[in-house]
Amino acid sequence: MAKLNFKYGAMNSGKTDTLIKAAFNYSERGLAIAVVKPSIDVKGGKNLLTRSGNKRLVDILIDPGANLRKAIKDFIKKNNIKKLACVLVDEAELLDREQIDQLFDIAKVDNISVIAYGLRADFQTNLFTGSKRLFELADNIEKLPTMCRCGSQAEVNCRKQDDVYVFSGDQVAIDGENGVSYDSLCGICYLKKKKDVLKHNS
Repeated sequence: MAKLNFKYGAMNSGKTDTLIKAAFNYSERGLAIAVVKPSIDVKGGKNLLTRSGNKRLVDILIDPGANLRKAIKDFIKKNNIKKLACVLVDEAELLDREQIDQLFDIAKVDNISVIAYGLRADFQTNLFTGSKRLFELADNIEKLPTMCRCGSQAEVNCRKQDDVYVFSGDQVAIDGENGVSYDSLCGICYLKKKKDVLKHNS
């Protein structure tokens, strides 16, 4: 039986690079795959983009509330695929609860392996809806590590607005859009930065 896998990490942990490498490995062996990205992640348009410069075309841009399992079935039919080996999902934290349930169905009912890549929590340390559901349902969960500027392992995603750290705002703001960028910090550095910003704003 196919598995639902969740690979998560802070910003800059190489999630999209890892996905693109996995896609290449499947394709090199002649195995059919579908690469999925939530449409609300407008960075790169119909492409996956990485900080290292890698790029890959997305097969399915999925809108909020859309039936992901149906989209996969339509993709299989449209491309006359006899057997889809794997569904690879980028930015899975941006999917809604029902779409994660549909990924579970794709694995367990349709017997297609699913590997979802995404963030665990937002810049305020709150779980994303998609990530929360993946932690509840995934057969395998793997953490992709990255480093804080201090040399410790980074755990927290920090948002910058025009290069200034911010600790309030909407949960979703796309990296590279409207002056938004992100930094990955360990817990200690995150708390120090938050204290400094709150003190400066008081």
